[in-house]
Amino acid sequence: MRSLLSVSDISEEVTRILDIASDFKDGKIEKEPLKDQKLGMIFQKSSTRTRVSFEVGMYELGGYALFLSNNDLQLGRGEPIKDTAKVLSRYLDGIMIRAIKHEDVVKFSENADIPIINGLTDLEHPCQALADMLTVKEHKGNFDGKFVYVGDGNNVCNSLLLICGCLGMDMAVACPEEYKPDEEIVKKAEEYADKNNSTITITPNVKEAVKDADVIYTDVWVSMGDEAEEEKRKEDFKEYQVNQNLIDLAKDDVIFMHCLPAIRGEEVSSEVIDGPHSVIYDEAENRLHAQKAVMYYFLKEVLE
Repeated sequence: MRSLLSVSDISEEVTRILDIASDFKDGKIEKEPLKDQKLGMIFQKSSTRTRVSFEVGMYELGGYALFLSNNDLQLGRGEPIKDTAKVLSRYLDGIMIRAIKHEDVVKFSENADIPIINGLTDLEHPCQALADMLTVKEHKGNFDGKFVYVGDGNNVCNSLLLICGCLGMDMAVACPEEYKPDEEIVKKAEEYADKNNSTITITPNVKEAVKDADVIYTDVWVSMGDEAEEEKRKEDFKEYQVNQNLIDLAKDDVIFMHCLPAIRGEEVSSEVIDGPHSVIYDEAENRLHAQKAVMYYFLKEVLE
């Protein structure tokens, strides 16, 4: 029994999972491969794409997805994670958790007898990263180019660093010094990159970072939980907006990506996100195909 808590858990299997996602999108996999299997979906944080993609995906795989908010569970009243994990393991075939703290998902996995899938934590967002790289694969055909992330070195950035390293894609992160991605994540990403003949760069110089980029990616400046820092963050990131001036420094066929939701006029200009380089809706659609691939892989293929 294995779980997906971090991109590092699939460091040697990313390509396989992306191929499964492509096969699902192209209709090449059997109908209802997870027939009658049950997925619990625990949400400590609200969601649009994560909830809908997992719920619809499980339905299309032939299984059943059970939505469980914090208010629906005794976890919200202080029941230990250990007890909840062991009990739900008796009812379900797998659990996806969108959690506030990464260590809560780790504890869940340590005490569960079924696969646990990280639907987002404060440290990583591996399912988003898989959907993102599926989008890059579709639009660029390979991972030979330069992937540039602009903005807060957050959970999404952390997972993108790891997955780019695993795939051998050069990645640059342009962010203020105070908002660098997790040091241990960067170290691990550099190890993967060295192994796969690619580079990882962290720099405060956004113009230098986006030069000759094949992909430019950003996320909101104020994530859930950071609301108390909103005004400070807006000031700190004001030079890191992805606008047409930055797009003009990249390659002519650069694609723009954003995990959504986006705030037009803050981290990205309307001209860019609604412009010809934007692939944000393809990217959002690919959450469904990537999630189906993850569920298939961890609830069926790994167990066979």
